[in-house]
Amino acid sequence: MSAPVIPGRVAYVNARLIDPASGLDAPGGVLVHDDRILRVGADLGAGADPEGAQVVDCAGHMLAPGLVDMRVRLGEPGEEHKEDIASASRAAAAGGVTTMVALPDSAPPLDDPAMLEFVARRAREVKLVKVYCYGAATRGNEGTEVTEIGLMQAAGALGFSDGRRAIDNPRVLTRLLKYGQAFDALLVQHPEDPQLAADGVMNAGELSTRLGLAGISPVAELVMVERDLTLLADTGGRLHFAHLSTAAALDRVRAAKAAGLAVTCDTAPFYFALNELAVSDYRTFAKLSPPLRAEADRQAVVAAIADGTIDAIASDHVPEDEDSKRLPFGQAAFGGVGLETLLPIALELFHNGHLNLIEALRPLTCGPADLLGLPAGRLAPDAPADLVLFDPDKPGQVDRARLHSKSKNTPFDDRLIQGRVLRTIVDGRTVFESSP
Repeated sequence: MSAPVIPGRVAYVNARLIDPASGLDAPGGVLVHDDRILRVGADLGAGADPEGAQVVDCAGHMLAPGLVDMRVRLGEPGEEHKEDIASASRAAAAGGVTTMVALPDSAPPLDDPAMLEFVARRAREVKLVKVYCYGAATRGNEGTEVTEIGLMQAAGALGFSDGRRAIDNPRVLTRLLKYGQAFDALLVQHPEDPQLAADGVMNAGELSTRLGLAGISPVAELVMVERDLTLLADTGGRLHFAHLSTAAALDRVRAAKAAGLAVTCDTAPFYFALNELAVSDYRTFAKLSPPLRAEADRQAVVAAIADGTIDAIASDHVPEDEDSKRLPFGQAAFGGVGLETLLPIALELFHNGHLNLIEALRPLTCGPADLLGLPAGRLAPDAPADLVLFDPDKPGQVDRARLHSKSKNTPFDDRLIQGRVLRTIVDGRTVFESSP
């Protein structure tokens, strides 16, 4: 006679455990009670029947920490017709993302504690994935008046940024770096000189000339990175560059890390899976900020992930409705959705032989979690029971019509992929389970 099931206790057995934080890659399982992990081990393998637990047979599939996406534009507040917290949370759950961090450049912006609490309250009401926020670095994201970093950090801000706007005033950036040191605050920069990028709509080069479109030189990224690294060396602080896309900028960050500067960076799947040829047919769904770059830059991004220069891979999820994208290329909005394609596109790094599975998952799990000071992204006793079960070999094809996001502006539409999320667990609750 089997023991009665203990409420809230679930054993995920017969899995292949992947934990980049510890380097674990082995058969076994995870025992969960309520919202915490109780035990991780090989004794929870095939045929295991832990006493008092509901048993979920993982059928040999990969069980890993839930993904931590450190760059998501929610749409709410202000642009709920493009995305809201509920639809973004459904998309995140379908993509294996258990934690996402919202950009502060909403309308109104997240530039005071009350706005941060609004997002937190809405996320609690939706009760799917975990939602955190960045606080606006400057009032109204306008780049002039520094916000109350201490108050917003106390209200839950994980870092400070002006979202998709660069902090281009060097005096303001210096003040932010100095002010932030008192709170060990992370400053997140959009590395693109706005004057050099002004009026540009795609990567500058032979292709932009042939298409008759205004180009954005890779130098716009490099100039901002070099300037900010110089200021960081002078003032101290913690600086993070978002969605790096060029070989030259990555070289500067690599050298700065070697010199001991407190600098980190991320990229998005767009920049290691696509190049500028994706816009050859004036395809506005591939109009991104920063723009898709030349093939040599794409290869440099792959190399920087492999050597650890890039600390995290974020979806860079920017939902835009049809009216904003179905326009002539020069007038169309920048941005692409990415929550649901984050894992399968990142797995291309594994399938193409650039990284092993642990290396491919590290910048999606413990990498961003450690940057943001979150306890997420690891399989360990007493860690949050945030898990993703996936089949890395399951073939499929991106179909924008089937995305859970309100907006369907993915540059990966119709792309063949390999990898499928089977189940997403947040605080021990199954929030997504794929259909057969």
